[in-house]
Parts: sequence; structure tokens; C-alpha cells
Amino acid sequence: MAEGVKKKRSAGRPRRLDPETIVATARRVIEEEGVDAVSMRRIAKEVGSTPMALYHYVRDKDELLLLTLAGVSAAIPRPELPVDPRARLIAVSAHMHGVLGRMPWVLKVLALGDLTDKQALWMAEEILDSAMACGLSPAQAVHAYRTIWHFVYGDLVFRAAMARRREEPERRRYFPAMLTEDDRAELPHLTALAPRWDELQEYDVTEQLSAIVDGLLSRAHGAAAPDRAEGTDGAEGPDRTGGTGGTGGTGGTGEIDAPDRRA
Repeated sequence: MAEGVKKKRSAGRPRRLDPETIVATARRVIEEEGVDAVSMRRIAKEVGSTPMALYHYVRDKDELLLLTLAGVSAAIPRPELPVDPRARLIAVSAHMHGVLGRMPWVLKVLALGDLTDKQALWMAEEILDSAMACGLSPAQAVHAYRTIWHFVYGDLVFRAAMARRREEPERRRYFPAMLTEDDRAELPHLTALAPRWDELQEYDVTEQLSAIVDGLLSRAHGAAAPDRAEGTDGAEGPDRTGGTGGTGGTGGTGEIDAPDRRA
């Protein structure tokens, strides 16, 4: 009996938890196995605790996922930005696209609809400042930021969808493979372009951002787009998207798998 009591005591108390350890563990699991591998049960096991103990520190899995974003941007150097506000607007937007493209797991967490990394807000601030320096009103600048963000996020979501399709080409028939000659009467352009779709849908991200920015800035300069400033070509961003779609739904699903919200 005494030996049994001694053995029981040797186990000691559970390791003391703290929010930093929980979040760091969740981020490690995400980076190694993906967002879907995270659950309250899994993280509790990783830190040597119980799921109920974790709820003293985080409300649920969604909150835990959002907390993993905090501090991510601090590890990414800020680029040297052009002085010209239009060029700076494009450069920051392309940088944002490039950063998120290198961390696809962040897209799934952002699908929850919130942002918890305060250190990432400098990009939004730069976009607003640059847009207003180009003549947009505060409201127009906010709308411009949201338009740019929707392009960046949407482009990367399509890119992720295309990557999944390439991994499982036989899983389901997608556009343009679903089109046949019988569709030519109703969908003449799509049917004609379908054989070349993979080639035609590739585009330079920075060039597309430039076109979007010019359209947005034209609201402050009348109907004509602003003159192009020098120094824009050096903006950071992938050269080609490699098939991200771009016909309002025909090039991809337009969706990204949201994290499984079950604990």
C-alpha cells in the first residue's frame, strides 16, 4: 500500500498552464498539420492538460485560432515603400498579397471574420494614408481598402482551391471540363475559350492591383485614371497567379474551407 501511495504522489500536479503556451502550441500544430488539426482536445493533450482546463484561458476553438494570429506580422520585415502615394498604395497591397500567400493557414483563420494581430494594421493604415494622399475622401479610402482586401483575399482563396483540384484531378468535374459543344449556343465565349482557359487566366498580380488602384483613384480625378508613376514595377508580389480563376465563379469555387468549429 505504501508503495502504491508513493507511486501516486510521484505523478505530481498537472503542469501549470498559461495563455502564451496554449497559443504557441496551437500555432505549432497549425503550421505543422494545418488548421483542421486544431481542437481543444488536441491542444490539451499537447500541453499535458485537459480540455476543460483550457476553457479557463480561451472561450472556444474560434478564439484560440484567432489568438494564433497575434504577433505573426512582427516576424515579417516591412518593405521599403515608394514615396509616391499611388506607387506606395500598390506596393503595400502587393506586399499584403505576398505575405498571405506564404502563410496559407492564415486565410482559414481569417475566414472567421476577425483580426487579432494589431501589428498587421500598419498595412491598412498605409493604404488609407496613400489613398487619401491621392485625393480620395476618407470614406472613399476605406472603400478602396476593402476593395483591395477583397481582391487579395479572393485571389488567394481561388489559388488554394486550384491547388486542391490539382491534387485530386479526378475528384469532381470543374469548369472548363464540364463544358461541351452542346453549350456553345448558350455560352459561346466560355465554350470557345475553354481549351485555353488555363493559359488565359494567368495574370500578374501587381499589374492587376495597378488596374484596380487606377480605377479606384479615378473617383478622385474624374473619369480618367491617374497617370502612372515611376517605381511601381518594383512592388513585391508573385509574378503569375498560376490559375486563380477570375470570371466571377467559373475559375474556382470562390470558397475556402472554414476551420472546423467543433472542439
